[in-house]
Amino acid sequence: MSPFARFLWIAPFTVMAILVANRFASDEVKTEAGVVAGTTNADRTVRIFKGVPFAAPPLGDLRWKAPQPMPKWNGVRQADKFGSACLQTNVFGDIYFRDSQPSEDCLTLNIWMPAKPASPKLPVFLWFYGGGFVAGSSSEPRYDGENLAKKGIMVVEPNYRLGVFGFFSHPELTKESGHNSSGNYGLLDQVAALKWVVNNIAAFGGDPGNITIGGESAGSFSVCALMASPVSRDLFQRAIGESGAFFPSRKEGGLTVKPLSESEQFGVKFARSVGAKNLAEMRAKSGDELLQAAARLNRRLAFGPNIDGYFLPSDAATIYGRGEQAHVPLLAGWNADEGKMMVLMSPQKPTSRSFAEQAQQRFGNQAAEFLKLYPPSSCRAMTLSLTPPGNGSTCRTRSAPQPSTPTTSSRCPQPSPVR
Repeated sequence: MSPFARFLWIAPFTVMAILVANRFASDEVKTEAGVVAGTTNADRTVRIFKGVPFAAPPLGDLRWKAPQPMPKWNGVRQADKFGSACLQTNVFGDIYFRDSQPSEDCLTLNIWMPAKPASPKLPVFLWFYGGGFVAGSSSEPRYDGENLAKKGIMVVEPNYRLGVFGFFSHPELTKESGHNSSGNYGLLDQVAALKWVVNNIAAFGGDPGNITIGGESAGSFSVCALMASPVSRDLFQRAIGESGAFFPSRKEGGLTVKPLSESEQFGVKFARSVGAKNLAEMRAKSGDELLQAAARLNRRLAFGPNIDGYFLPSDAATIYGRGEQAHVPLLAGWNADEGKMMVLMSPQKPTSRSFAEQAQQRFGNQAAEFLKLYPPSSCRAMTLSLTPPGNGSTCRTRSAPQPSTPTTSSRCPQPSPVR
């Protein structure tokens, strides 16, 4: 057979193989808003849909509003690149993004699933990133869903608004909201992502009746909040919280969740600080101007969740105490000595005196007994001994009295790098 004849014989099969491979790589799925085409991992064992919008871009008049439905689009939307992270500054040094520059247009999610699922209905794991409600993204490599997808789990990771864009309260916002509340937009983004999953995930092969929510740090705070909120607690069947709860485990620590009135007052002061007399002028400000102004406040952690009367009708401790939270199986845990990060990140070097002062503050009349057991004999002791196990177990202890809420705790004994 001549080379030319051999080419004519092989060419159709080559073209067919390329077409099949491309079809496998794109694999179109129809959502409520339109058709998306995904991609695969390197060895084609995992299908991936990146940057899928679950709500309209919160721009212009939608800045500081509850997430709105994504407008429908025509044709096929390519879902092969991560969407932008939500607008933020570089608060922590260990966050790396695989997307383009942060933007206010950020309400997208990523989906990982096995290319050849063993079941027509895959269990769904919806993960919320950490970052103190001021940083983070669903494109972070440490949250990549590929490995879980290889084990037969569908992983969904949404972005949610952060900092001043996710948690700014103001009386004018409260008045226009329709539910007499403001702030908590980042948490409402999470609810919107949950609802999107319930309504769309079956088209991808996921089971909308088998959703586990999970998160780490602020993501774990979010899990506790979603369990407590009447607008979200019926949207999932299981929960996992890693190193964080939505109420402090002791009076002097944990996340402080302010009442709406206090958050509104702070919002008014912030608006004045940037020269805005009203909400319209605030919405006219550039995102970068607001971001930089917020970054100068309280180590950039000034904006966070509040008890708004809508997403949270009361504080989470009260909701859990009354047994009004979602009664779903909960796994809550922490890492050994994880609180040492706060000591290492503090600008103040630990001393014997500061160690004793913290012991007194934390343990009161039992401080002397604590210091006998953990004398501040070295910097390492001071770094490790007063670091709490986080309040990741707080959700468990709050939920445990409810017999209809199965709870389990976990602890990861990762060896400390501090020597």
